[in-house]
Amino acid sequence: MRGPLIETATVSSRDLESEMADSVRNVFISHAHEDDDRLGEMKQLVQNKGLQIRDGSINSNKPNRAQNEAYIKQQILMPQIRWASVLVVLISPETHRSDWVNWEVEQAERLDKRIVGVWAHGAKDSDLPPALDKYADAVVGWQGDRIVGAIQGEINDWTTSSGEAWAARRIKRHDCGR
Repeated sequence: MRGPLIETATVSSRDLESEMADSVRNVFISHAHEDDDRLGEMKQLVQNKGLQIRDGSINSNKPNRAQNEAYIKQQILMPQIRWASVLVVLISPETHRSDWVNWEVEQAERLDKRIVGVWAHGAKDSDLPPALDKYADAVVGWQGDRIVGAIQGEINDWTTSSGEAWAARRIKRHDCGR
């Protein structure tokens, strides 16, 4: 009688480990620094849906004091983008104008990372950064379950800033390393 109990416990342990592995993701959140205050809100929204994000982005809580652009890109940002399994872009009116956001998206694409856009409240379709428009795997609204699904690779569609379905897009899909 002990054998089956041990075997069942082993299977349950594997299932639990798999579930736990899916509930924590290394993510780089690309954003305009004017939107730093929204990062915590987005992480909490996602955590409330059962996904914990380990965020590798640079923000006011983890400031970068370097001045040399090449150094910042190659020595600070690139290692963080490489480390992340997903690049999430927080889409706001400020994001569209950010050369840094476009560069981060282009690097994530070059590294074959999953790229997800998330509409911040008040953003308009015209705020979509050009590189995100070109490379995103999914673009979703400010709903925790949709953000989690997009990060996990379960949602691969695009919605407009008002939440409507966006026209079908022909883009490369990623399996998030699964």
